[in-house]
Amino acid sequence: MKLKNEYREIIKNMVDNENFLLLKNDIHHGSTRYDHCKRVSYLSYLVTKMFKGNSKDAAISGLLHDFFHGNTNENEDISYLNHPKISVKNAKLYFDINENEANIIETHMYHYALVKNAFPFINKREKVNATKYKPKSKEGYIVCLCDLLVSIYETLVFKVKYKMCLYIIFAFNLVIK
Repeated sequence: MKLKNEYREIIKNMVDNENFLLLKNDIHHGSTRYDHCKRVSYLSYLVTKMFKGNSKDAAISGLLHDFFHGNTNENEDISYLNHPKISVKNAKLYFDINENEANIIETHMYHYALVKNAFPFINKREKVNATKYKPKSKEGYIVCLCDLLVSIYETLVFKVKYKMCLYIIFAFNLVIK
């Protein structure tokens, strides 16, 4: 309970910000970007506590790592590797973030940059230099990893819910006929 209260105290001014609340309108991995950011933030906070890092920077950066509006499918400017820059810009515009937090947000897609280097045929339009996206801090690696883990979890949950709905519709159609 102590950790949860400490965490809530760190993020309380951000989660109620009207611009941050707009993330509730953006779908992300079958959830909202608002919920995704909160999950990444809390997991990053806990893991950083375990590894004796700066849990405040991890919580704030995890919360603001996807702080942009719109959809990557609708807007070419919001790509896998470009959205961290937009998120940093928004974080600086609406909140007082430090250099470490800005770097964590900017490098949270390091895992994607590594995959792109290993498999350059994925999204050929985006050229990548993985070292440019390499985090400068322990907290940066943690937020990157937590974002990946939360994304995998959310995608799996979404797919299970989606498949269940399809099975129910299929069964319902069988019964009606």
